Amino acid sequence: MRTAEIKRRFLGHFEQAGHAVVPSAPLPAIDDPNLLFINAGMVQFVPFFLGQRTPPWPRATSVQKCIRTPDIDEVGKTTRHGTFFQMNGNFSFGDYFKEDAITLAWDLSTKSLDRGGYGLDPEKIWVTTYLDDDEAIEIWHKTVGLPMDRIVRRGKADNYWSMGIPGPCGPCSELYYDRGPDYGREGGPEVDEDRYMEFWNLVFMQYERGPGAGKEDFPILGELPAKNIDTGMGLERMSTLMQGVDNLYEIDETRPILDKAAELTGKRYGAHSGHAASESHPDDVRLRVIADHVRTALMVIADGVTPSNEGRGYVLRRIMRRAIRSVRLLGFQEPALPLLLPVARDCMAPSYPEVADDYDRISSYAYAEEEAFLSTLRQGTTILDVAVAETKKTGGQTLSGDKAFQLHDTYGFPIDLTLEIAAEQGLAVDTEGFRRLMAEQRTRAKADAQARKTGHADLSSYRSVLDAGGAVTFVGYQDVARETVARAVLDAQGAPLAAAGEGTAVEVVLDTTPFYAEGGGQQPDQGVITFAGGGQVTVHDVQTPVPGLVVHRGKVTRGEVRPGEQAYAEIDVTRRRAISRSHTATHLIHQTMRSFLGESATQAGSLNAPGRLRFDFNTPGAVTPSVLHDVEQQVNEVLMDDLEVRAFVTTQEQARKIGAMALFGEKYGDEVRVVEVGDYARELCGGTHAARSGQLGLVKILHESSIGSGVRRVEALVGMDAFGFLAKEHLLVSRLADLYRVPLSGVGERVEQTIAQLRDAERELEKLRAQIVLAGAGNLADQAKDLGGVGYVGTEAPEGAGGNDVRTLAQDIRGKIPAGRPGVVAVVSRANGKAALVVAVNAAAKERGLSAADLVKGALSGRGGGNADLAQGGGLPAAEAPALLAAVEKAIAGT
Repeated sequence: MRTAEIKRRFLGHFEQAGHAVVPSAPLPAIDDPNLLFINAGMVQFVPFFLGQRTPPWPRATSVQKCIRTPDIDEVGKTTRHGTFFQMNGNFSFGDYFKEDAITLAWDLSTKSLDRGGYGLDPEKIWVTTYLDDDEAIEIWHKTVGLPMDRIVRRGKADNYWSMGIPGPCGPCSELYYDRGPDYGREGGPEVDEDRYMEFWNLVFMQYERGPGAGKEDFPILGELPAKNIDTGMGLERMSTLMQGVDNLYEIDETRPILDKAAELTGKRYGAHSGHAASESHPDDVRLRVIADHVRTALMVIADGVTPSNEGRGYVLRRIMRRAIRSVRLLGFQEPALPLLLPVARDCMAPSYPEVADDYDRISSYAYAEEEAFLSTLRQGTTILDVAVAETKKTGGQTLSGDKAFQLHDTYGFPIDLTLEIAAEQGLAVDTEGFRRLMAEQRTRAKADAQARKTGHADLSSYRSVLDAGGAVTFVGYQDVARETVARAVLDAQGAPLAAAGEGTAVEVVLDTTPFYAEGGGQQPDQGVITFAGGGQVTVHDVQTPVPGLVVHRGKVTRGEVRPGEQAYAEIDVTRRRAISRSHTATHLIHQTMRSFLGESATQAGSLNAPGRLRFDFNTPGAVTPSVLHDVEQQVNEVLMDDLEVRAFVTTQEQARKIGAMALFGEKYGDEVRVVEVGDYARELCGGTHAARSGQLGLVKILHESSIGSGVRRVEALVGMDAFGFLAKEHLLVSRLADLYRVPLSGVGERVEQTIAQLRDAERELEKLRAQIVLAGAGNLADQAKDLGGVGYVGTEAPEGAGGNDVRTLAQDIRGKIPAGRPGVVAVVSRANGKAALVVAVNAAAKERGLSAADLVKGALSGRGGGNADLAQGGGLPAAEAPALLAAVEKAIAGT
């Protein structure tokens, strides 16, 4: 049974049982401050479990795309670790509980294939429960009929779930399938979790936990007001069982990638391995890593993440580089992703058609990343060769951990390649030192992550306000002012206040608000809230700390304000209109960029501010000035057409049908808001916009630049800001036209001529300086001082001499010293307040044991570089120039 069919049967089973089918959320965990990627099926339902939002259905089911990387080093070594996986889940929000969750799971698992089930042998299923969860044990034994000898009690570490912070928690019950003696030892899940493969975890969310560390050290505070169900069935694990293969790397969605990698590298997968994971040959482990990581990269890029050096992009880069490295370690030295990624696309398209539809964009980033990493490998190898040579030169037998860590951390050079290359050169590597530095780095990273893990706990006061009054109604699409009620007044830290006087920084929550909260790249509204009692708050910021709650941040500028008072909320209309024009312009630029650069030029971020915008988009290379000009011209033609801007709410499915663009990484509900600019642009968007395109007046693109690998940025002005910019440009060009005494149209040509003339003059000056510098070389050589048989010339270069001039002077003087006479030339120069030193040594002096590099480093206390013939260095104050010559002379005299 193919994986896509296993997925279909799961959703169908629970849909028939009254569950709403919810689409997978995108992999980037946008709404959760604790996560880079969604790592469990329940993540998109967290607001419902925490009581932050009311679920729209009592029960739901989904197949959620997930990423987990903490066990990345175990990928390929076990049957059960993958970076990308799909979690089939069914969820109850205060509806059914343990008995229904258990029987629904058992029914689907054991029901025959012809009846829509998975047909697993019930005699081979084991379950685990929490130590004292007698209720679950009784259901398994008496209701389902599972023998007690296949029900295993386990402790908190294995069979108790929580989010790691105060909040909902509860016992688990896990289902395992016995795959037989070929896969390990007999005795149940506690003995061997490769033979007994876990395929389903049922979480009974019924308690509230307090603060504490780890999986076990926390108190249970009591029962939740509503009991919930959260289950997860690993789709890849079920595919492993249903397809009769040894591990999740051999299922239909990964095995073709593995086979292609084996073909490229000339390996025979499985030829030297047994069924059990512990019997895997190293080559097979690497092939599994390739299959897993290539599929993961495909799915992560498909959801809008691109390789970078931080956050999600860094995780993606690390995964891709492990795959590329594994291919090379298996002997294939050419770019591999152009051969492997299309196979992954074909594997995943039956379940996710978007990976085929968007393959051009996905592949452009993947292939560019591989090319960049291959360059990194070449650079790292060169640096490693130098480090190896230096180690050998000093008689060392071990490459330092510091150097190995630098290669890994700074250049992205893998430690296993460092070990391999060092071993070929007869050197060991200080792996303990490397591990220590890596551990220190991880500790810093974990501390940073832990510092961010207050996302749920710190919002308790906001949740209390939300729970007490429900979601705030936003009326800003229609109204710029509204009578309302102040539901709460909080201090700057979010603590409730009974009253706040003039000068106090406050946060105000209203029942209904026309103020737009910052989001989707649009800056927040500003304005005034006037209270019935005479108090007034000037609002400078509007945020949504928890979904559904709009918080107005500002200062009491008059009187006193209290919660419960009637109020009048009024936004700054001029600011709103300017921001709305910028937001509408962003949509137009987005659509036009896609028209000129292709569908892969998708939005990667934006800023919509009064009169200006910033638009980030995905594209592999720079946008040419001619394309930017054409984009700007076409956008302004749309403004001239004065198209109507229309917004309406519809279903996600209908929005897709009419071609509305959605932003990568954003999660949308069942109902979405579509914004149309005539028939020109259509996009999902919750922001505010102009009523017609003509209201934008003018859009002026200022410049385009790179902000990361494969991500470009354009900045533009809109409306009067654009007119003001062009007016200033016109004044500048008019002034230049007056100075050059040419028409406006001739200014560009005259400026180019002036620059060319200046460059020619600079080249002539350089030639003259070089002639002056070199003119005295012969006289200096004739006046060489004798230092124990060594002819020494120490001099200072003329003022204004460049670095090349100084080196040329030193070499020219050296060339005029008779060949048979040992000669050393030292030339100092001064520039920008610093002194520089160049030393040249002839062959006869080198035979005497003199080295230019040693003399420079001696004079500069170890700084400088070069070789025995010619070396240079600098950085000392200009006043030290004579001292440098004296130091060289002293060193020669002492030899």
